Amino acid sequence: MGQGAAADAFVKAVSRSPSHSFSKPNVASIRLLAGLGVEGDAHCGETVRHRSRVARDPTQPNLRQVHLIQSELFDELRDRGFVVAPGAMGENVTTVGIDLLGLPTGARLGLGPGAVVEITGLRNPCHQIEDFEPGLLAAVLDRDEAGNLVRKAGVMGIVAKGGDVAPGDGIVLELPDEPWRPLERV
Repeated sequence: MGQGAAADAFVKAVSRSPSHSFSKPNVASIRLLAGLGVEGDAHCGETVRHRSRVARDPTQPNLRQVHLIQSELFDELRDRGFVVAPGAMGENVTTVGIDLLGLPTGARLGLGPGAVVEITGLRNPCHQIEDFEPGLLAAVLDRDEAGNLVRKAGVMGIVAKGGDVAPGDGIVLELPDEPWRPLERV
């Protein structure tokens, strides 16, 4: 596996919510629990916690323990007339300086002094984004040159190694062995 500091990449904000609210309030730090997710967050657990997925099959493994969004998306949205702050779209970790959407499945992000999140796939934006702010759903979806749908609402991951994460913590990227598998929605 390739490894290295993601040049100048760091954690901008961390958020959690014990309820299934769309937005999550920013906090001073979060604790990631190996195999579970963010301590005190509604989506923490070994099996799925997202209500729509629980309704389909509550025994599915939770591949969406941690939600990450790159803050550069907020800059793009601001240019389109939307004001979105860290935590507002329900993410647990807001990053700066790393192209989360360009990572392959299985990439690992070292966050802070010891936590590691393994990226499992793309967040599939849902109607709650539109309910939060009309027009936002279309703004977080795009098409590539070939006409394929591009989901820009962040990535999901599992906690491979627990630890505390706070704003200002550095991010270390570890890529899986090639061939890389592109991210798909989870």
